[in-house]
Amino acid sequence: MEDQEVLTTLKILIIGESGVGKSSLLLRFTDDTFDPEQAATIGVDFKVKTLTVDGNKAKLAIWDTAGQERFRTLTPSYYRGAQGVILVYDVCSKQSFAKLDAWLNELETFATKHDMVKMLVGNKIDKEKREVSKDEGLKFARKHHMLFIEASAKTKEGVQCAFEELVEKEGIDSAEEDDGTSQAR
Repeated sequence: MEDQEVLTTLKILIIGESGVGKSSLLLRFTDDTFDPEQAATIGVDFKVKTLTVDGNKAKLAIWDTAGQERFRTLTPSYYRGAQGVILVYDVCSKQSFAKLDAWLNELETFATKHDMVKMLVGNKIDKEKREVSKDEGLKFARKHHMLFIEASAKTKEGVQCAFEELVEKEGIDSAEEDDGTSQAR
């Protein structure tokens, strides 16, 4: 039977400030590569990867954006129809963490699917000079009803798990009828 090959296609966005490691996370996940000299993304990069979660195959269309302001004209079309988002900050940069609220506001403004699954990723945990604690990341994620993981594109830690959890949660959410009672009261 060909049923095994029927794929769910999910549009996943990776957003966050320039230099937090969005492209490195994407390349580690899709190609299992890491380039310490990774150039800044110009506009939008796009990768497709098939992932099997709980016996179900999902085809992920992953959109990686430039974090710089000058590319923000792409924003509305980029967010359209996205089912999941990975919001990335650098654990060694308090400034990238402080900008998360602005990214969430942009997401709320342009996203067309308001029940999209959100994952907060604190990247670069392999580095020494941490400025954002795991607890701070967790608190922010809880406050905004997001999944949370810390990762390192360099060492691979947490990368696969971040995408798998997002897909798992997306699958659960889209399979359930949401009567609004699932949120904490």
